[in-house]
Amino acid sequence: MAQVWKCVGLRWSVDGPALAWDGGRRSALTWGKRVAFGIAEGGVRTCAGARGHGCPVRAAVPGRSTGARCEECARLDRAHSVAADTIADDPRPYRVYLAWFGPGMLKVGITALERGPARLLEQGAVCFSWLGAGPLMAARRTEELLRAALRVPDRIPYAEKRAVRSALPGTEAERAAEIAEVHARAVALGGWPESLRREPFQPVDHVGVFGLAGLVPADGEVSELVAGRVVSGELVAAAGPDLHLATGGGEVVVLDTRLMTGWELVPAGRDELDVPVRKFGEPAGTQGGLW
Repeated sequence: MAQVWKCVGLRWSVDGPALAWDGGRRSALTWGKRVAFGIAEGGVRTCAGARGHGCPVRAAVPGRSTGARCEECARLDRAHSVAADTIADDPRPYRVYLAWFGPGMLKVGITALERGPARLLEQGAVCFSWLGAGPLMAARRTEELLRAALRVPDRIPYAEKRAVRSALPGTEAERAAEIAEVHARAVALGGWPESLRREPFQPVDHVGVFGLAGLVPADGEVSELVAGRVVSGELVAAAGPDLHLATGGGEVVVLDTRLMTGWELVPAGRDELDVPVRKFGEPAGTQGGLW
């Protein structure tokens, strides 16, 4: 009987991406590495649980869900989430950041200081700079100040990030230009919380870490995994939760690794990619066939 694995997500460090597995093991990913796995025959995707605990009823979840949680576990997860603004008494220091994903795609956000740049790598930020540091609620107020005064959003859809990765400006200075302009406007604003320390503009570029230099445009993205099917391809780039895989058919497909959680995965029995793929340019609800 084939060994079964359960993926718990893509993990990032300054050394690059790694797939994390239930039980604590990690598989480091490097450019040119073959990423290949099968989805167990007859398997059902089950809820990933919440806050490190398994789903008590092992509820089935849709194959297209990137959250991989049932309604109750999703509610519990958000009830203890800084990102959802449901925690106000976290004593840890936080940082406010400006992140850039492509021309016209700049957002503001916060992350615990102890996490360093991990949050930016997880989001697929091509370039970023810290803006300030201080207590959680001061960071929250500063984030809201930028959203209201400078109309900087706090979210950018992954579909928009994927669409521009292969057509980014060629130099670090060009990629940092929008952040530099907004950073200067932000620090000049009045109304900053006194407890938040402003930080100087120091752009950090992730094009090299993500493998985006000279990236071939992707042809489409995996829309869901299906029991009994296979994913196989050569890793050419990775950003946020996404793996860019070159298939045996000469096409590049994006796999959002959040689609992997909740499935029982087994070694690939064949070298192909035959899960549903949505070609870029098609409406989200349209399936253009199988690879």
